[in-house]
Amino acid sequence: MLDRPDAPTDPGATVSYVYALSRAGTALDTRAPQLTGLDDGPLRTVTCGELSALVSSVPAGAYSEEGMRARLEDLSELAAVARTHHAVIEAAYATTTVLPMRLATVYLEDARVRSMLHERRADCGELLTWLEGHVELGVKVYADPREAAAAPPDPAPAPASAPVGPGRAYLQQRRAQRRHHRDAYRAAGAVAGAVPDRVSALARARVAHRPQQGELASGPGENISNEAYLVPAERTGQFHQALTGLADGVPGVHVEITGPWAPYSFATPPTAGAAT
Repeated sequence: MLDRPDAPTDPGATVSYVYALSRAGTALDTRAPQLTGLDDGPLRTVTCGELSALVSSVPAGAYSEEGMRARLEDLSELAAVARTHHAVIEAAYATTTVLPMRLATVYLEDARVRSMLHERRADCGELLTWLEGHVELGVKVYADPREAAAAPPDPAPAPASAPVGPGRAYLQQRRAQRRHHRDAYRAAGAVAGAVPDRVSALARARVAHRPQQGELASGPGENISNEAYLVPAERTGQFHQALTGLADGVPGVHVEITGPWAPYSFATPPTAGAAT
């Protein structure tokens, strides 16, 4: 429910950018003025009843429909906005439980933010209670066929065979490459399938995201599984331990655990069937 303006006639006009929601009267009210938001603007809290929003003023033109389209086309600009957005949320989450808002959540003025808080008071209050004391941990599984192909061969001696010509040798090499590729992905799929069972007793909820590609996929090879888990903060060590060694001895398969983060993946009420 965005309240994004058209490009304003006043070049100095601003709008209210919302980073996160929290309970009113928490340490966030004290922490907010110490934080810096987008365009180096100071942060403040906007309160309605039992909820507060973490807000800063941003140029209306830059965050209008036209302005945001331009930012979406400039990857470096979009990345800078995302970094600041997430840095503010992480700093706030270090102080109290918050509900992260989506990137570029903008309202015309603080009065509109208060109206949003009033409308969402019941759902957000319940969700904050549900998230209290929890963090988000990410688990990514990668398949790297090249690494699998470079792994030492089976120590069992291969049967002697007659010499082959270059054409046949090339075909054998291609078949071996396809086999390594297939085996690496099968092994990675088996490892990914074992993750939920290993951590089911430690996680309150789980969300499966689309595998990351390009610069977003920081691990080696191709990201084939990208999941988020909601875990009690005091059990993060147990979570790591539960997945230790999961891919040991499996060439071309890697497991990456990220976080702890604010609960970005769980900032909407759990759907029916979600773990509670």
